[in-house]
Amino acid sequence: MEKRPHEHPFQAWADTLQDLGVMGLVRETLTLPALPALPVHVRPTEPSLHPVASRATSQPRPPLVQVPVTAALGSAYVIPDQPGARPSAETVAGAVNLADLEGCIQGCLACPLGPGRFRFVFGEGNPKARLMFIGEGPGKDEDQQGLPFVGKAGELLDKMIGAIGLTREQVYIANVVKCRPPDNRTPTSQEAQACLGYLRRQIELIDPAVIVTLGATPLRELLGVATGITKVRGTWQNLVAHRSIPVMPTFHPAYVLRQYTDDVRRAVWADLKAAKAWVDEHP
Repeated sequence: MEKRPHEHPFQAWADTLQDLGVMGLVRETLTLPALPALPVHVRPTEPSLHPVASRATSQPRPPLVQVPVTAALGSAYVIPDQPGARPSAETVAGAVNLADLEGCIQGCLACPLGPGRFRFVFGEGNPKARLMFIGEGPGKDEDQQGLPFVGKAGELLDKMIGAIGLTREQVYIANVVKCRPPDNRTPTSQEAQACLGYLRRQIELIDPAVIVTLGATPLRELLGVATGITKVRGTWQNLVAHRSIPVMPTFHPAYVLRQYTDDVRRAVWADLKAAKAWVDEHP
């Protein structure tokens, strides 16, 4: 190997090792001196919690947020004492149409989901729809727009509805809860039961021929069927409301997006065809 002008001897040696296939040099073990022990009365700073405050600065440390002990322990939710926070059963039963029902419950704060919502998601569609879809609860997109199933799962639901020859405007779409659960988690039974009276009155006013439930939550909370959705989907259930209404359980569109297999898609297609056939056969 030719030595380049003014090249340091160490560099030439390193280049030779590189040519021989030696990719690195072994460094001599570095011995660090022992750190002196801190005096007992001195406490180290917490840079991971307050990185700015650990530096020399003239700005004061921001005050710590004091969390009430009751909140930290998960105290029971208390319904605010304000008009419309808890619509009575009589008020709900007295609603003569969907617009009237929405007007009397849209200020509801009867469960912990109410104070955290951005928009109240009542439902959407034909007020006299023959086919009604019931999901779990609003997500981020629904909370922002105030409409059910408008995100990725909503796009798939629209395609599912279109596949049986209908449009969103011809059916009605609602959820078990009308406010978004934090982080899109599953609603608790407490939250679902606080909202269930509203959904039941919606069903009475719409009076659908068939209901398609999407996922396990409406199956569990509305019909009281705790068996897993994978075992129950595709089998006719019955909702006892103002009258007996047949219910076809199927997978939630969000689940279909996660498990986009031929088997799952065929199962949902069979469920939707069965629901549509019932509507056509019972005008």
